[in-house]
Amino acid sequence: MIDLLADDEQGHDGPGDGAQAARVRVWDPLVRVFHWGVVLAVAVAWLTADEVQQIHEVAGYAVAGLVAFRLLWGLVGSRHARFAAFLKGPRATLAYLGDMIAGRERRYLGHNPAGAAMIVALLLTLSGTAFTGWLMAEPDRVAMLPSLPQIVAPAFADEDHDDHDVVTAWRGEGANEALEEVHEVLANLLLLLAALHVGGVVLASFRHHENLPLAMVTGDKRAAGPGDIT
Repeated sequence: MIDLLADDEQGHDGPGDGAQAARVRVWDPLVRVFHWGVVLAVAVAWLTADEVQQIHEVAGYAVAGLVAFRLLWGLVGSRHARFAAFLKGPRATLAYLGDMIAGRERRYLGHNPAGAAMIVALLLTLSGTAFTGWLMAEPDRVAMLPSLPQIVAPAFADEDHDDHDVVTAWRGEGANEALEEVHEVLANLLLLLAALHVGGVVLASFRHHENLPLAMVTGDKRAAGPGDIT
């Protein structure tokens, strides 16, 4: 297991015009399981959203568990899995995006700055989607939230209800409707981010002449060359 998780170099020669480029282990097995597990869980959750609520909820719990694992693994995992290895500041990320537009971005063995920013955005969106879904699953869980603004409550008042009844009713119905809206917005944002992520992967694969989706299956990438960043 230790050997599987190690980021040791695995060079080999192959057929062709001279020696095939050496390969190195970049993505450990747990990173790969997380990646494809999230893809599967999100796909199941999306397809069952209006059809099979029980499966939808199970998929949501799976997403939450995977995100929790990734946050932990980002602190104690293998080299290229750790947040400290790939998270960059806004200036570095913007500079990399500028280089991408100009077509001169450098190849990163692990996550590049744009990919790192996307990972943060995806983890936040996944967390928010899972959390709002969890709150919606049981009405009593909404009570855990801070008090919602009550400024509109008097508009629902009439002669047969005192202010306390109106506020209580509004908080219950309004909170559920608001949560549903937020959950749907986050789910749609997740799809948009996923599409941008796929587009970035395709672009990087084309620019740097390597199959990045395959690398997330095998764990191996072409060894760093001159000008590449490890």
